[in-house]
Parts: sequence; structure tokens; C-alpha cells
Amino acid sequence: MNKRFGLAWLSRLLVLLFALSACDLVPTGEVDACDDGGTLLTDEFTGEVMCGWAEYEEANGVVVVIQEGQLQMSSSQTGQLWWTNPGRNFADAVITTTARQASGPNNNAYGVLCRYQSPENFYIFLISGDGYYAIGKYQTGSDQIQYLSGGGQYQYSDVINQGIATNTIRASCAGNELSLSVNGILLDTVVDPTFVTGDVGLAVTTFEPGTAVVQFDNITVIQP
Repeated sequence: MNKRFGLAWLSRLLVLLFALSACDLVPTGEVDACDDGGTLLTDEFTGEVMCGWAEYEEANGVVVVIQEGQLQMSSSQTGQLWWTNPGRNFADAVITTTARQASGPNNNAYGVLCRYQSPENFYIFLISGDGYYAIGKYQTGSDQIQYLSGGGQYQYSDVINQGIATNTIRASCAGNELSLSVNGILLDTVVDPTFVTGDVGLAVTTFEPGTAVVQFDNITVIQP
């Protein structure tokens, strides 16, 4: 299956502006309340601490909101990727999140970002409601994703729970190696030297008409 999509231009602007303001969320020398128990970042989305995630709502059916212990992302904009970042900077990182497709078309994609440097430069790890996965990147000069895994396209795996279901996504960015595991099973590892540091993030898109709704229950970022 060849799923391709572009960057959402308004989302890029919103997240860029928020990232610029988020750089001062944790002043130098102060304890980061979102750095818990030796992690680089921990957020259970309870609202008790503010870790910097951009929340927004657009008239075209895109909503990013933290409520009831979840970061919920909704999009009805077909073929456009939307995301949110906490405004931090890491080198090597392992990102783990529990994501649940709550409703919408199964022909979707959702997952995590790493080494996000700008709205045009980052890695992305995706799974879909119909059981596919991919590791890709965006790079200046193109608003289309470049798939690094699967010979340049999504690959199917029965490890991924399909439809209205929950999946644990683990993305590792260690040196030049990028690895994606789902529900405790390693699906793929690729090598790419393009980006070495950057922010993390959460993302969603849909490839069919309808509103894709994905709920992220938590996120943890640790050193490999």
C-alpha cells in the first residue's frame, strides 16, 4: 500500500510559532516537572503539569486537545499531516506512547516524531488503523514524506491492532539508526544520518473522508 501525504501548512505555522515560544518553558537551572524519574520527558496528560504541547482547533476539522488524561488529535483533512510538539531538544532518544484509534477511517496514520528541527525537517514513525507501518522523514525541498522503510512504502504487519484499538508505539533514534516497535515487537530498523538532534512530537492524518480521532494516553522519552 502506497500512502502518501503532504504537510499541513497551517499546522506547520502553528507548531513553529508555538515551538519558538516553548523554548523558554523551562528556564536554565530550574527543575523540569516533566522530567520525572530519570527520563528526558514524561507526560501522562493529566493536566497537573504543563509540558508544552500545542493545543489548537481549526475550522477544517482539526483539533488537538489535552483532556481526561489524554492528548486527543482529530483530523478530517484528507492527506495532510498534523502534529504537536512539547518544545524540547534531544539527541538520542527512545519515545514510547500508548495510542488508541477512537473513531474514523481505518485508512489513516498516526504515531510519533523525533529529531524535529523545523516544520520541514524531522523523522516520523507511523502505524495505521488497517495494519500498516512506516518510518519516514521530511526534509527541506519537499512537502511530501520520504519513506525510509519498506522499499519506500508502507508495510503490513499483523502485530498492529487494527480499527478501534490500542497500540503501544516505541520509536528509537540512536545515532544513525531509526527503529520502530509496536506492541513490544520490532518491526523495522533503518539507517539515516540526516538529523542528529531535535524535538519529539505526536501526529495524525487520514487518507479517506471522515474524521480520524486518535487518543494518546501517555508519552515517555528516555535515553537509549
